[in-house]
Amino acid sequence: MFSVVMAEAGSSDLWTWWTQFVSGLLSWETLQYVVAFLSIFGFIMTSAVILILLERKVMGWMQDRLGPIHTGPWGLLQTVADVGKLLLKEDIHVVKSDKLMFLLAPSVFLAPVMASWAVIPFSPYIRLPFTALATGIVFYVAMSSIDVVGVIMAGWSSNNKYSLIGGLRSAAQMISYELPLVLSLVSVVMLTSVLAKDGIGTVSLWDIQQYQDTWTKTGNGVLDFLFQGFTPWSWFFLVQPLMLMIYYICGLAETNRSPFDLPEAESELVAGYVTEYSGMRWALFYLGEYGNMTIVSAIASYLFLGGFSGPGVGFLTGLGNIWWGLLGNILALAYFVLKIYLLCTVFIWVRTTLPRLRADQLMQFAWLILMPVTLCNIVLSGGIYLICNALGLSNLIYLIVLGVINWLSIGLFIWIVRRATVATTRRAQAPAIRAQRRASSVPALQLRDGVPSRVSELPAGSSVAGGGSH
Repeated sequence: MFSVVMAEAGSSDLWTWWTQFVSGLLSWETLQYVVAFLSIFGFIMTSAVILILLERKVMGWMQDRLGPIHTGPWGLLQTVADVGKLLLKEDIHVVKSDKLMFLLAPSVFLAPVMASWAVIPFSPYIRLPFTALATGIVFYVAMSSIDVVGVIMAGWSSNNKYSLIGGLRSAAQMISYELPLVLSLVSVVMLTSVLAKDGIGTVSLWDIQQYQDTWTKTGNGVLDFLFQGFTPWSWFFLVQPLMLMIYYICGLAETNRSPFDLPEAESELVAGYVTEYSGMRWALFYLGEYGNMTIVSAIASYLFLGGFSGPGVGFLTGLGNIWWGLLGNILALAYFVLKIYLLCTVFIWVRTTLPRLRADQLMQFAWLILMPVTLCNIVLSGGIYLICNALGLSNLIYLIVLGVINWLSIGLFIWIVRRATVATTRRAQAPAIRAQRRASSVPALQLRDGVPSRVSELPAGSSVAGGGSH
């Protein structure tokens, strides 16, 4: 009798568990998770192909070239052909290398790039549920600091001095520029603390975007459609433009992009830490590099440019209709991707324009310029708020004063960078200039037709080499 009761109870529990499991699989949250995962994964996989083609075309246009033109219409299939080539290339392993670390390094480099997208919403609907979205900036900083582990593993395990030097360069560079990058984000968190009603700021990317929306419904359909959820006059880049510039500079260094591409300087280190890689393992590093470009651009979009906000998004998603909501999410996705690729174009523009920095300039720029500037900005932002609060001024006055000072500080920042560049260049050229001056002080033989004049005074029958007779 007892066994029958237990069997009935067990079957009842099993049936309850099964119904809950099936209802969970068929829930809207599961559908949202699947849609968000496929969208994010598809974007990561295709963004590198699109950005490489965009880079070749934009660089060709800037350098008065055509770029890829042969494969596909207007050369649009060139990167697709490159992917096929990399898939078919032989995977060569280095002799006497640390094979396990050598094989794992590309995955260790790429995994944090893909994980960083877990806290970045693409639209009001396309975002991963059940994730720690409230820790957006902290999670992003934590993931971005792991990339250096994959780079060091690649350099160390390759058993190649060029690769090792490239890995060590990358470690020093990423760690150095990680600090001013984080400090530049602190200013945005301070702005959310000022705008919050309870005085407590946020590190959530979703909440930071909401703080950049100051529109209230007017009842005018056209105005509400255009500006509900989209108020570009309240974006944080207008208040902290200097921090946007510094964040983007640090993003260039974090992604090893020109002019901070010393870890893979082809004129010095062949290809740096990827010298011994081939085929798809080599491609994974570049997939991670271009993935980092998109992440830096996505974070900049959320913190300073309103995220996925745009005309019609807030209005359509707020109607409560599934079809209008679908259109609103498509618009949000289009606006967000457009902002990302426009910011990635700045990466390409900088690569085409600026030469590579020297190693001493690279480290001095991080520690002697960017670090003090970001720290001074944090102190200045807090000091101005305390003064405005003591005078009884509103938050709007504080934001206007802070924005004016920040825009003026950009000119001062450019002047400091110019002076530092001239000073470091003169210091680096000083030994060569002194050697040239010492050489110019020694009297040289007068030349005639490229031959010293005393050669013509040699005795007849003498040779220049030995002085013997013919």
